[in-house]
Amino acid sequence: MAPQYAPSLRSRVAPLLLLLQTGFIVIYAFYTEIESNIQVDVETFRNLYAEFQDVNVIVILGFGFLCTFLVRYGFSGSGFNLLVVVMATQWAIILNGIESLYNRGKVRLSLRSLVVAEMCAASALVSIGAVLGKTNPVQLVVIALLEVSGFVLNGWVLQTLLKVRSLNSIMMLHIFGALFGLMLTWILFRKESEQQFEKEKFDRKTGLFSMLGTVFLWMFWPSFNSFLVDSHTPGRKLEVVCSTYLALGVSAVTAAAVSVLSSPRGKFNLRCIMWRLCSLVLSKSVVHQPWEAMTIGFTAAVVSTIGIRYLKSHMLLAFQCHDTCAVLSTHGLPGLLGWLAHLLLQIIDCEDHTTTIRFAVFHICVLLITITISLSMGIITGLLLKWNFWKTPQDKKCFDDQAFWEFPHLSVLK
Repeated sequence: MAPQYAPSLRSRVAPLLLLLQTGFIVIYAFYTEIESNIQVDVETFRNLYAEFQDVNVIVILGFGFLCTFLVRYGFSGSGFNLLVVVMATQWAIILNGIESLYNRGKVRLSLRSLVVAEMCAASALVSIGAVLGKTNPVQLVVIALLEVSGFVLNGWVLQTLLKVRSLNSIMMLHIFGALFGLMLTWILFRKESEQQFEKEKFDRKTGLFSMLGTVFLWMFWPSFNSFLVDSHTPGRKLEVVCSTYLALGVSAVTAAAVSVLSSPRGKFNLRCIMWRLCSLVLSKSVVHQPWEAMTIGFTAAVVSTIGIRYLKSHMLLAFQCHDTCAVLSTHGLPGLLGWLAHLLLQIIDCEDHTTTIRFAVFHICVLLITITISLSMGIITGLLLKWNFWKTPQDKKCFDDQAFWEFPHLSVLK
């Protein structure tokens, strides 16, 4: 007999999605336009479109397949990822275009604005990884919209108060998304998490699909890391691509070695390797030598792999923080490492003592503002989602596709 699930979410999901999408259509109809009047040569467009496709692969295929590692949550992991991406991207385009709307009366769309919006959506995907399997699609959409709002707000604050370039504010997405997600899962903690959820399992088939997502991320991450570099400086762009690739290569090798060393039986751990490879943060403005990028990749792999192996269980027992996808170790720690590498390399390159102190204070302020806004927005969102109105899945129905998707034979269990 098929298991009994929570009441249908028809009265929540459909009205919310239709209302939001109708609202977006109205806003786009009256307040947006495509920058078709700008003269762009064919070669430039091809290059931009190729990078746009690469970022698309990362946020849809990469993150989507990466979230299929749970044995009974593959449909939801990939399907809800697509839903969140398209909703968050539309919202991010509007938020990022507010200044243009104020000055010109229209939000102008371009390939660059689409990619920046998808990067904002990627920060929401990072946050959702912490509560994956324990929330329904209504909650995921709400999380995505509020997280993107907070992330765009953080970028605006950094650019307004500290005059931080959009390049650097965008690449804070790993730190922002990880801390936002940790606050969510801390506030929404369930007692069932202490003994591991009944259906929170991992097997060979789902691990293979999840590894496929890691491969997509690994292949296209240099494009993600280099897109916002000024296209008028191709030498700098090449430098970033090469540095990212070398760092990824070193990270892959080191993660494999550390996973074997940390295994009681001396074997590879697939989850340590695949989650380690899905994020690598490089400081694009200061990494100039290959060995610097390789050192960052090596350090990130060691810190992240050990974190995935031990920190997740420690966070659960000590702080009642059940982090499904280990976003702290996968994104938070590498993000902080990238921030620290940026600070140290910039200090080494700077010869003036006064300038060095000013930069250090400035850089620390950027981090503190990002942490403050991400934690605050995460707490607010978590408290909002604790309302019974959202029909949060019961403990026995977490990490299960059958609560949300139609199957030909519900009586057949995996």
